Amino acid sequence: MPTEARDILLRQLDTAWMLAQYHLDGLTTEECLWRPAHVGLHVHRAVDGRWRADWPEHEGYDIGPPSIAWLTWHIGFWWSMALDHSFGAATLMREDVAWPGDAESVRERLGRLQSSWRAAVEALDDDDLRSPQRTRWPFPDRPFADVLAWANVELMKNAAEIGYARFLYGVRAR
Repeated sequence: MPTEARDILLRQLDTAWMLAQYHLDGLTTEECLWRPAHVGLHVHRAVDGRWRADWPEHEGYDIGPPSIAWLTWHIGFWWSMALDHSFGAATLMREDVAWPGDAESVRERLGRLQSSWRAAVEALDDDDLRSPQRTRWPFPDRPFADVLAWANVELMKNAAEIGYARFLYGVRAR
């Protein structure tokens, strides 16, 4: 059953996803692991072989710019959390989400998350969008439409950050 609000949010998601895909297409693992500054959020391979992401203690500018690996981890983190806490068991935690380890796996993971998220949103109606029943993360007890709008903004923001980092990588001193 089509709903005007859901359809608007889906079109916004599609626009944000197109920008994300633009910046993910051709992305290399080398670009992902490149650090644009000597400090900034990044991923690190743990003893168990999994890639773990830094977590900021604050969001001040002095923490430095994140790497593309961290940005792609971050998209996977919040999308996985939103899916699990809105449509699943609501048991996933940040520590459960690792970076996939290479650019191709990043594209595959984010593509799966986008498809799962879009399918879940397509099944919603106006009552679902107004209800806080599914809104357990990242801000409980608000209408679920707020989560959808937030996810769209978060995707657009992260996509733009990836694009900016790719521009910096493209002109880095060699």
